[in-house]
Amino acid sequence: MREIATGATKPIRVTKVDGHADTSFADVLSVEEPLEIRVRYGSGRERVQKSISVTMRTPGNDRELALGFLFTEGIIAADGGIQRAQHTGMECSAQEENVVQVDFMEGFVPQLHQADRNFYTTSSCGVCGKSSIQSIKTVSPFHRQQRPALQLSKHVFYLLPKKLRAAQRGFAATGGIHAAALFTLQGELMDLREDVGRHNALDKLIGHALMNDALPLNRHLLLLSGRASFELIQKAAMAGISIVAAIGAPSSLAVELAAELGITLIGFLKEDSFNIYNLGDNVLIQACDETAVVFKNHIAG
Repeated sequence: MREIATGATKPIRVTKVDGHADTSFADVLSVEEPLEIRVRYGSGRERVQKSISVTMRTPGNDRELALGFLFTEGIIAADGGIQRAQHTGMECSAQEENVVQVDFMEGFVPQLHQADRNFYTTSSCGVCGKSSIQSIKTVSPFHRQQRPALQLSKHVFYLLPKKLRAAQRGFAATGGIHAAALFTLQGELMDLREDVGRHNALDKLIGHALMNDALPLNRHLLLLSGRASFELIQKAAMAGISIVAAIGAPSSLAVELAAELGITLIGFLKEDSFNIYNLGDNVLIQACDETAVVFKNHIAG
C-alpha cells in the first residue's frame, strides 16, 4: 500500500449514533483545498502571468496535477516548452502550497483558447466551468498515430478491483477519495494517484507520465475507482489510452465519446463480472477457452 501524501488527510472527532447509544471516536477525513494553477509565458519584459483555474483538490502531487491539467485541456503538448513548475505564494505566503505556477521557456505561448473556462471548477465536475460545449472536446496529440493491437484476458480485469483497493492508502484511511490507476495488460500496477476530485486524480496520473516523458500511454489500461464520465474519457484519450475500466457506471456521453474515439470502455467492474460498453478495433479480450469475446456495440443513435 502506498504512502499518503503529507497534508492529504485530517483527523477529527466524530459522534456515532447507533440505536440508543452515542459513541465518540477519532476519524480521518480526506482534505479538500483549492489549488490555483498559473502560467507565465512570453518574451523578456513582455512576459505575461495568468491564472488558468482554481480546482478543489487533495494536497499532494500538485505539480503533476497542474501539468496534467494543462496537457489534458490541450493548453500544452507533450513536449510543451515547460521551464519549471513550482509552488509559489507571491501575494500571500500562507497560501504558497495552494498555488502552482508553470513557467514556459522564452517565446513559448500556451494555447489558452483551448481552456474556455470560467475561473472556478469544483472537485467533482471538471467541466462545470466550461462556457461552451464545443470547447470540451480536446483533440489528442496522438490521435493520428496508429494504435498498437492490444490483447488481454478477461481474468486480468477480474483482478483489478482487489489490486486497486490494496493500493489505495487514502481510501483505506478515509473512505472518501477517488483513484486513477495505470496497469499493464497483464494486470501489474504501474502507477496510482488519489484525490477528492476524480478528474484531479487522473490529471495527476497523466501529469506524472508527462514529467517522465512516458506519453502516450497506449499500451496500458486505465482503472477508475468510481464512475466514468465524459471528461475522464476525454482526458484518457489525450494521453493515448485506449482501454478504460471503471468500478462504477459510465455516463451516456462517456459511452458515446468512447465509441467516437475507438476507446474500449468497461463499466461495473467486479471480481467476477463486467460490462463492455464499447470495444475498440485494436483491442482483443480473451475468454477462458482462449477465444476472443464477441461483442457488438449498441450505441443509441
